[in-house]
Amino acid sequence: MSRTYLRAAGLTAVGFLAAGLSQECKARSLFESAAVPQKHFAVLAQPIGRTQWKLLVLEQIKTQPRCWRARQDGLVEPSLTRFNFSGICKRYLDSNGYSLRSGGQDLGTRFRFRLKPSGTSLRLEALDPQQRAPLLVGQAAIPARRDTNGFVALQLEPGWALERRTYQGRQLNHLYFAHQAPVNRLLALASSRGQRSGFQQLGAPMPPIAPPPLPTARATHRRTTRLASNAPIRLQVIPYRR
Repeated sequence: MSRTYLRAAGLTAVGFLAAGLSQECKARSLFESAAVPQKHFAVLAQPIGRTQWKLLVLEQIKTQPRCWRARQDGLVEPSLTRFNFSGICKRYLDSNGYSLRSGGQDLGTRFRFRLKPSGTSLRLEALDPQQRAPLLVGQAAIPARRDTNGFVALQLEPGWALERRTYQGRQLNHLYFAHQAPVNRLLALASSRGQRSGFQQLGAPMPPIAPPPLPTARATHRRTTRLASNAPIRLQVIPYRR
C-alpha cells in the first residue's frame, strides 16, 4: 500500500514538473524580437553615491532635441531633463525595461544585470545565480574623476546588440541585450575565459632548477684520493705460538 502511494506521489511530482517546464518553454517562446538602429540608443552607467553604478538605456525617438550629449572629458550628460521629453526620448531604467535574450530565448527571469568595476574597467555583466562565471555584455573605462552628472557610455561586446521585444508582430516597450548564440555556449566560453584568467593571476611559472654540474676528471681523482687516504689501514696479523 505504501509503495503504491509513493509511486503515485512520484508520478504526480513528475507531472507537475513537466507541466512547469512546458509553461516555462511556452513563456520563452511567447515573445519574439526585432532589430533596432543601435545609433538611436545610449547604454549608460549612472554613478550612484561613491562607489555604486546603475544601468540606464536612453532612446532617441525624434531627432531633436537631443536626449544626451557627449562631453569633452569623455563622459555623457543626459539632457532630456531640461525639456518635456514625451514622444522625443525614452528611458529604460530596470528589469521592466530590459532583459537578456540569447539564441532566440527570453532569459529575463533567469539572468540579472550588474555593473562591476574590475581594475580600470567597468563591466556590464549578466549573472545567473546558478552559474559561477557571468556573461560579459559590455564595458567601459572608469573615469579618473567621478561626476554625479557625468554618465559612462558602455560599449557592447562583439556579438551583443540591442533588440526590441515583439508580440505577434507588435513592438513593445522592452529591450533585449541579445546574442545569437545559445546561452549554454556563451556560459561555456565565459567559464573557460574565467579559468584562463585565474591561471594568469598565478603569474608566470618558475624556471626549472638546473641540475648540479657533473664533476670533472680532476675533481673525481681528488675525491678518490681523499677517500683512499681516509680508508682504514689493513694490519698483518701474526699468529701466537707457545
